[in-house]
Amino acid sequence: MARAKTGEREAQLAYSEQMATMLDEAGRRRKAAKILAVLRHVRGLDDLSGLTAADVGCSAGFIADELAGAGAARTYGVDIDVPGLRAARTRFGDHVQFVCSAGQALPFPDASLDVVVFNHIYEHVVDPDAVIADVKRVLKPDGVLYLGLGNRLGVIEPHYKLPFLSYLPPAAADRYVRAFGRADSYYERFRTRRGLQQLLAGWHVVDYTLPVLGDPAAFSGEDMVPAMVSRLPERALAATLPLVPTYVWVASPSPLRPAGPALRVAPRPVPTPAR
Repeated sequence: MARAKTGEREAQLAYSEQMATMLDEAGRRRKAAKILAVLRHVRGLDDLSGLTAADVGCSAGFIADELAGAGAARTYGVDIDVPGLRAARTRFGDHVQFVCSAGQALPFPDASLDVVVFNHIYEHVVDPDAVIADVKRVLKPDGVLYLGLGNRLGVIEPHYKLPFLSYLPPAAADRYVRAFGRADSYYERFRTRRGLQQLLAGWHVVDYTLPVLGDPAAFSGEDMVPAMVSRLPERALAATLPLVPTYVWVASPSPLRPAGPALRVAPRPVPTPAR
């Protein structure tokens, strides 16, 4: 696994060559459909016309391509995955600008972006707090950050499909993945809901997890949400929050009020500590 040393932990390089799902075009575009549905709802817009958008952790560029296709005036993809970026530029470089850059040093001026996507990336970066801080720097005051956030207490770890893997301390997790022949070590570092609230300290955050679970058709999530789950009453859905595998949050530097139509289960504010 190609890695570059950064302090005590090493940055993952060439991730698209190590994780086949990054090159699963159909799967990545399904994720993009959910992302766009959430962004349209929170902004109360039909598309991203006139907005400047960036996908941080873009890899092979499928989500960035979908942001451009949704009408973004300018679209950027940012990653340190050189093979992924090479493939992205070959296919989408005529309408998306791809940049090789670490997330904690984004190549954008202050307050220059309307939309940033940070989808299932934080567990892979060396210093997610530094990345989130730099995203805040480059977002406009009324800009929005889409976050797909893996939950440490999700029972089945999403990368290696081993139960309770993310619950374990690093040394035990390393032994676990080696015992099942999945990897030499366990790199990812997930956080609990409380830890994610700390990560977004000082942001205004709205939780779209329950709306997606309660009305998957509205958010292109039918392939991920079993029908029996979507029919649960709101109180029962809320009881699953500590263990859901992924949280869908939208954050902004400024107070955030979803502007889309009423949903069966409304988005909820997420309390975060002051910065």
